[in-house]
Parts: sequence; C-alpha cells; structure tokens
Amino acid sequence: MGKIRVLTIDDSALMRQVLAELLSKDPTIEVIGSAPDPYVAREKIKALNPDVLTLDVEMPKMDGLTFLEKLMRGRPMPVIMVSSLTEAGCQTTIRALELGAVDFITKPNIDLREGMDAIADDLVAKVKSAATASVRRAPTTSAQGSSRPAALNSAMIKTTDMIIAIGASTGGTEAVKEVLQVLPPNTPPILVTQHMPERFTKTWADRMNQLCRISVKEAEDGDSVLPGHALIAPGNYHMTLVRSGARYSVRINQDDPVNRHRPSVDVMFDSVAQFAGGNAVGVILTGMGGDGSRGLLRMKEAGAHTIAQDEASCVVFGMPKEAIKLGAAERIVPLQDVASAILTQVSRT
Repeated sequence: MGKIRVLTIDDSALMRQVLAELLSKDPTIEVIGSAPDPYVAREKIKALNPDVLTLDVEMPKMDGLTFLEKLMRGRPMPVIMVSSLTEAGCQTTIRALELGAVDFITKPNIDLREGMDAIADDLVAKVKSAATASVRRAPTTSAQGSSRPAALNSAMIKTTDMIIAIGASTGGTEAVKEVLQVLPPNTPPILVTQHMPERFTKTWADRMNQLCRISVKEAEDGDSVLPGHALIAPGNYHMTLVRSGARYSVRINQDDPVNRHRPSVDVMFDSVAQFAGGNAVGVILTGMGGDGSRGLLRMKEAGAHTIAQDEASCVVFGMPKEAIKLGAAERIVPLQDVASAILTQVSRT
C-alpha cells in the first residue's frame, strides 16, 4: 500500500503549515495539498483524490459543517475535524460526527505550534486510522429528524440486577447512539466509556439524553448506577464500577492512562468483572487499537455475557477485532443487532 494522501482544509495559513509539518514527519503519510476554504477544497479533492481530509470547523465562505454535509452526501470519504475546545466547538464537533466525520482533534487555545507538537502522535494515529475507516454516505436531512427509532420490546427484560458496560472509540459516538436510542426505559444500568477529550463528553452525553428514552449523563464521582440510566465516562478520567452491599455506584479518577487512554475501556471492564461478575453484559464497539479487549476477556472469565460488533458494520475494526482474537466475545453481531443482543442476554439471566 502507498502512502496515505492527506489534504488539509483550514483558513489559517499557520495551521495548514503546522499540520503539513507534523503529518509529513511520518513516512507513511504524504500531505498532497491544502485549501483555505471549502470552495478551493472542492476543486482540489477532484484533482488530487486524497485518502483523508482534515477539516476546520470555522471557515469563511462556507462553514465546515455545511461542507462536510455536502461532501458526505456526494463523495463520502474519511474526514478528521479540527475543532476548538469551546462549548460551541464541542457542539459543532458532535454534530460533525453525526454527519459522518471519522474523528476530530482539538486546536490548542494558546501557542499553536507548541500545542500541536504535543498532540502530534495522536494526530498521526487518527489519520492512519481514518485511512482504514469504512465511511458511509450520510442520510438525508429528513432521515435525521428528531423522531426516535422504534424502541425494542421492554417485556424482554426480566431483571434489573444486571450491569451493561459498553466501550468504543473511533466511530463510537454514532455506534453508541444507535444502541442506546432503541433501548427501553426499564433497561438495566449502563456504563459507557468512549475515547473522547474533556468537555466533549458532557456535550455528547447531553445530546444523547435528548435522543434516548433512557436518561444519559456524564458521570460524576459517586453517581448511583440505576436502571434506565446510562453514565458516560468523563473525558480525561477513568470510570470504574464499585459496589457497597446491594448498591452500585461509579468512581471517577485520574490514575495513569491505560493503553494510552484515559478514560480506558479496560479499566471500566475490569471493574465490572470484579464487582458485577456474571451479572453483567460487556459490549465492545468500533474503534482503533486494542483498548477493552483484555477487559472484555476478564468479564467473560468472570461469567459475564460478551458481545463484539462485527467488521462489516464497524467504522474501524480495531477494538472488536482484538477482542475476538483473544476469544473474549461470545457473540459477534452487526451494529443494528447489538441492542437486541444485549436485551436477549439480559432476559436469559
């Protein structure tokens, strides 16, 4: 396979220069061009046929979201958003992921060059992951309306003693949403670890809470783990399950990153294996790397039911692939069947 061909789109000449310098240091990546706005980018995409785009959110003439939406309808391709770490930037980035962006990086608030150097490894890893991503044509606006998908049958649920633990990374924001949206309000408690920076997790959790029948929130230290509620691990914090008598709650900490991640899926899965044992369902969804694979195996060894998303429906078949290789997954199912597979396991308990 040849080099990964990248086109950068940003109205800042300095940002375009910095991105090109950082990416070009990796011998497997070639920055084939840049564009200051979407109109120039459109012509360069046609002429250069890049493998991956980096796309700024805020640009003149046409904003990044509008361009992304048009691109994903007409010529779907892997896109990494370049976002600012502000409330508006977080909301826009979550919308970009809904529209089909594979991943995002955050611009430093001060000292652009030094700040970008600090995240160079992460940027390169995301570009490499995006180059292998399975990108699908975006749905039409009508298909993205506010109406919720039909809920699964809540009569399947026979117990509320179970804990459902879900881990995901690249492509996971939409995959988790697809699972949670169809779960009924009496679903057992859910814990979710999604690789995502600080501030973005709260924005994402709030967005999910608007779309789902269950309650969804960013976890806080000591939060009770309750039926009909999903807790999202905060960015830059690990989330673990703890038990006191019959009561479950979560703890939030900033222990060292695991598998280069904080939050780490392995950390969450390990705690669920320890404190819930066989009264749990573990689910590993799309994502790059191997975080969560060993934790899912420990859940299985503790008696939990385990599920992995199949390759065909993954944006990046990394985390599920590693879990499957370890023999950690009892079931391997398409994304659209994950929720029903969870409820089936819950109903058998």
